[in-house]
Amino acid sequence: MEQAAHQRMRELQDHHWWFEARRRILEGLISELKPPRGARILEVGCGPGGNLPMLSRFGEVTALEPDAGARRHAAASGVARVKAGTLPDGLDMPRCSFDLVCAFDVLEHVTEDGESVAALARLVRPGGWIVATVPAYPWMWSAHDEAHHHKRRYRHKDFEALFTGAGLKLVKSSHFNAVLLPLAVAARAVKRLMGSDSPDDSMPAPWVNRALLQLMASERGWLRRGALPLGLSLVVIARRDR
Repeated sequence: MEQAAHQRMRELQDHHWWFEARRRILEGLISELKPPRGARILEVGCGPGGNLPMLSRFGEVTALEPDAGARRHAAASGVARVKAGTLPDGLDMPRCSFDLVCAFDVLEHVTEDGESVAALARLVRPGGWIVATVPAYPWMWSAHDEAHHHKRRYRHKDFEALFTGAGLKLVKSSHFNAVLLPLAVAARAVKRLMGSDSPDDSMPAPWVNRALLQLMASERGWLRRGALPLGLSLVVIARRDR
């Protein structure tokens, strides 16, 4: 990821509608798993640490992040142990050592995504889970993906296959960020017509930010009851049975 993108993430992660709404959705999904008291949790690719306070409500959190600047920012929160680490071969963690392993918008950054999911699966204890999100729809590729050094956007079945191929059982598999899909498609179509290549990750006006937050976060209840057939992002929860 470009350093400018890391800087924007540090500035936006606490209050931007997309980051906050995704945290609310993920918190709802993780709470449904009912992790054990004092669960051992790993977030891989934690960036500047915006998800760590949320994850710490469920247990003891360790985080891995390859970028030194983002790692320092994440460690400053004081809610997790933050270490250097990369996928798929630079995890340096004992097998079967975590109840919950999280990779939130990480796998699209690595070339070896199948090997990376297999590496994460080895860290999960039997009965534990992996929760992962990625951007959906290859046809939605844009300057945002370029700036963040994405390797790909995912089709639903291809994303699921990473986890079943690693011997994991799918517990939840769904799109999300569905409510805002028409707006995002229209906005990117306009950018293409105008020849604009600016990344779409700036902070909107406060009232717009609040409205978009409420719209996207409203999917939390829907996802706890079932799955959404479309949306700009994908989430998979997979369990290791043995």
